[in-house]
Order: sequence, then C-alpha cells, then structure tokens
Amino acid sequence: MKFLSNMSLLVLFLGAMAVPAYAQDQTPAASDATTPQQPSRAQQLYGDIAPKMAELTDEVLYGDIWERPELSKRDRSLATVSALVAMNRPDQLRSHLAIAKRNGVTETELVETITHLAFYSGWPNAVSAIAVAKEVFKK
Repeated sequence: MKFLSNMSLLVLFLGAMAVPAYAQDQTPAASDATTPQQPSRAQQLYGDIAPKMAELTDEVLYGDIWERPELSKRDRSLATVSALVAMNRPDQLRSHLAIAKRNGVTETELVETITHLAFYSGWPNAVSAIAVAKEVFKK
C-alpha cells in the first residue's frame, strides 16, 4: 500500500467512516484449513454491491490503519468517535462507541469527549451524539 499518498489514505479513512463501520465487530475465523472463513461484516453489508469498498475497509482500514502501533486502539477509538461526532454520523457512531468501550474507553470518558466536542463541532452534533451514546450504553 506504499503507493498511496497520505492524502489518499486520509480520503480512504474518512470515506470508510461514512459507511457502517461494523467490520471490527466480527471476530476473525480461525485459520484452520477445515474451517471456511466467514465473510467480514463489510462483505456482508455491502460486498455484493461495492466489493472494492468492502475490500478496502477490510484490508486498508481495519487490516492496516487500525493495526498500526503508532497509536493504541484506545486512542484510535477516541479519534474515530471524535470525527464521527464532528461529522454527525450517528449510524457509524453507534458501532464505534461499542468498539471504544471494548478498547478500554470508559462511558464517562466518551461522554466527556462528546461534551468537549460540543464547543468545537457544534452543539447539535454533540446533543445528537449524547442521544446515541445513551442508547448504546443501555445495551
């Protein structure tokens, strides 16, 4: 993937966040030769209509970007949640709030992040994000 410029990677990253980001919700299948590999969540959701988008989501976003050691998954979750709040993307925010909790971000930290973002990304975006967080935290 070295042929992609930093700007191309940013566009891929932000573009992938604009579609449901459930690819991480699936535990990879065992690499046992007798077990057929299950399709990823991206493949299940839109692989039939946008196979390249599903491939990029699986291989670039979750297979490379989320696995890079320069940021912890916890920090990546905070950055992702912040971007989704700022862009008012409630559908993707639902799954990324759950992912953030699995990556060690507390509910209190997530609410504080959303509250902080109200002053930078807009009050309506934060109010909408709090409603989504309330829904996610009930589960």
